[in-house]
Amino acid sequence: MPTPAGEVKLETFIPWTLVKRGTKKEVITPIEAPEAFRVEAVQERRDRKAAKDTPLVRALGLAHYWQHLLDTGKFGSLTEIAAAEGMDLGQVSRIARLALMEPGVVEAGLRGEVTLKVLFRQGESVEWHKQRT
Repeated sequence: MPTPAGEVKLETFIPWTLVKRGTKKEVITPIEAPEAFRVEAVQERRDRKAAKDTPLVRALGLAHYWQHLLDTGKFGSLTEIAAAEGMDLGQVSRIARLALMEPGVVEAGLRGEVTLKVLFRQGESVEWHKQRT
């Protein structure tokens, strides 16, 4: 593009998108595959839009948070956690067992293939091979 001073201004278009992954933002740039980039960016946006704060996500978050509290010694038992949270001990126990779930089963739940109710039932066994079945 010519400028009034007789110089030439060049513009370069680089397709990129800003994607939030966890707490970090990442720039995705395609070097040689603009179509693949577009497909990946569309899929990433679709996945982000579909990821909602579901009861399953909240329960998994609580389970891992409570496990952290037990591991660090801030609470000595689930009974103390139930009292602090103002919840029934049975419900706290069911949620806390989710921290022991096999990662593949948890991922299936996050994809929507398994419900929280099913995970509560599968949480009765701590052996991962039994949880998968």
